[in-house]
Amino acid sequence: MGERKGVNKYYPPDFNPEKHGSLNRYHKSHPLRERARKLSQGILIIRFEMPYNIWCDGCKNHIGMGVRYNAEKKKVGNYYTTPIYRFRMKCHLCINYIEMQTDPANCDYVIVSGAQRKEERWDMADNEQVLTTEHEKKQKLETDAMFRLEHGEADRSTLKKALPTLSHIQEAQSAWKDDFALNSMLRKRFRVSGLQLRTGTTGRWWAPDIANMES
Repeated sequence: MGERKGVNKYYPPDFNPEKHGSLNRYHKSHPLRERARKLSQGILIIRFEMPYNIWCDGCKNHIGMGVRYNAEKKKVGNYYTTPIYRFRMKCHLCINYIEMQTDPANCDYVIVSGAQRKEERWDMADNEQVLTTEHEKKQKLETDAMFRLEHGEADRSTLKKALPTLSHIQEAQSAWKDDFALNSMLRKRFRVSGLQLRTGTTGRWWAPDIANMES
């Protein structure tokens, strides 16, 4: 469909490419139009999407993750060489303004003012989830033999504690390993019970005990 779109631009008779350079310079307008009206102050208007659930301090209403706003974006600092940006937007339910900024150190957004975060974070270590190895810890594992030995002992003890749970999961999965044979057995029992219903040899519908199919 690209060839059907009108991509031609109107060039006025007094347009001089050597003098004006582009149509935007001729019309004395920015290519971003209204989004760049505060560009002289270092502010760009962008479309900002709420990164998590929050509570507005003005109207006390809940604002869900993914709600989009027209936000003023400006640079407020650096984390090493990574810029830190701040976003200012107006709540769509009241006149309160919400300010948030990036947190490159933790790969997150933090609320500066105007709202409170709905706490839905958890500690991966408390949930016994697999943690990614930090850069400092990785370097220490490569250079410090004693630390590497202690880290290996801790990993082996964690594995030893998790073995009963893993064995239980493997046993539960092994019962359904041959799913084709179990499905065939189940369909065969359903055919027999359906035949009994049609011939009147039984008075009720019964469901086979799937757990005892292999017996």
